[in-house]
Amino acid sequence: MRRHSRIRTGWAAGAALTLALVTGCEGMDDDGASAARGGAEAPAAGHAVSPLDNPDGTDPGLAPLTGGVHEASARELIDGLKTKGRGPKTGYDRDEFGYAWMDTADGVPFARNGCDTRNDLLKRDGQKVRFRSGSDCVVVAMTLDDPYTGTTIDWRKQKASEVQIDHVVPLSYSWQMGSSRWPESKREQLANDPLNLLPVEGRANSAKRDSGPASWLPPDKSIRCAYAVRFAQVAVKYELAVTAPDREAMLRQCGG
Repeated sequence: MRRHSRIRTGWAAGAALTLALVTGCEGMDDDGASAARGGAEAPAAGHAVSPLDNPDGTDPGLAPLTGGVHEASARELIDGLKTKGRGPKTGYDRDEFGYAWMDTADGVPFARNGCDTRNDLLKRDGQKVRFRSGSDCVVVAMTLDDPYTGTTIDWRKQKASEVQIDHVVPLSYSWQMGSSRWPESKREQLANDPLNLLPVEGRANSAKRDSGPASWLPPDKSIRCAYAVRFAQVAVKYELAVTAPDREAMLRQCGG
């Protein structure tokens, strides 16, 4: 049975439904506290990586882009994006992109590794990661350097909504820009591609909703060019256009 991964009610999570959705395929169980004490500890994920050095999204985080050479590369990428108007949202449903955090979306890194997408991303970006006892998949505790706010979050599974997985290019945005006409297999790839996914502070994620860069940017200004690059990388990979205001906003973040 399919289910939604996220239903955004504004980048402010609160309702019980939202809590259920952001936990993805894990579920909220009672063994979180004991697992945090008894589970195996994973190696630290390492420091955040520049999006220009992480074209497939398999390395952790989103490091700021600084310096003229990097910003010039960013502008070149963004300037090549096609633009068009945002279409209607008619017919959009999260289930059109597969069930939440599926491990069977072919054509993307981490697929079919026995661990759902949400946990893959927590392992990728978290540091001091701890797993449920007896598991090398289900993350129950970690420290996250949140790229959107520049804060450090000591996360525990009992408070799952404090960290949410953001689709950099929101799924409903993609629907309005053409993914409504894709085969479902391609939509499943977009929804589970680590290039398009970042664990971030839940409140920031909820505030973003389905906004493009012209309407929302990360609160931490130092990361905005890197965010624009990641948005552009996803658009290029999936041959998605962006709106003209979104492209202009992205260029401005990188000195354009």
